[in-house]
Amino acid sequence: MDKGMTYKTIMCEAVSELIEKKSRFIAAAKPVTTEQDALDFINSKKSKYYDATHNVYAYIISENNIARFSDDGEPSGTAGMPVMEVLKKEGLTDLVVVVTRYFGGTLLGAGGLIRTYGKSAREGILAARITEKVFCHEVRVAAGYEWLGKLRHMIENGDYILGEIEYAEQIIVNVSIRYNLLEKFKKELTELSNGALTAEVFGCRYVDKEIIK
Repeated sequence: MDKGMTYKTIMCEAVSELIEKKSRFIAAAKPVTTEQDALDFINSKKSKYYDATHNVYAYIISENNIARFSDDGEPSGTAGMPVMEVLKKEGLTDLVVVVTRYFGGTLLGAGGLIRTYGKSAREGILAARITEKVFCHEVRVAAGYEWLGKLRHMIENGDYILGEIEYAEQIIVNVSIRYNLLEKFKKELTELSNGALTAEVFGCRYVDKEIIK
């Protein structure tokens, strides 16, 4: 799968817990970029929760278009698939979720399992903070100190991300610019400075844009 110019994933590793009819569900989520990273995380949770009744998981990796899940002994279709459906519904990639269950003595039934595994997975990814990764050009602008105020104002009031400002004989202002806004930035810079300042593109990267839910 080509991630393209934007894609959604999670920002960090996180854990959430819920209790349903005395069963304890622990959802652990982590951003990963390879299948081996996902498997290592799953195995670490199986080792940590070795005494759990089930360690259900699902992961999606953009490289080689990988999407796998496991019910880990729960009735087929009641555990791993609901976790996977949460990831797909949110449009996420490059992450793994493990939902550990400690059985509390009361059967939940197929419908109850589907709802609870799905709810637990969702709480796990919300704890890990859903983010949109946006492909950005890394740009630097070299200017005299007299331009600093105007440059900061232009950047902070546009849809740009102000980076490090280097102070030397001149100032060097670093900016992350969304892939489709580079020409707009260059035009605004030209208009601001009457052509005295130019933007040097020196790299590119994905930048986090957290999605609050």
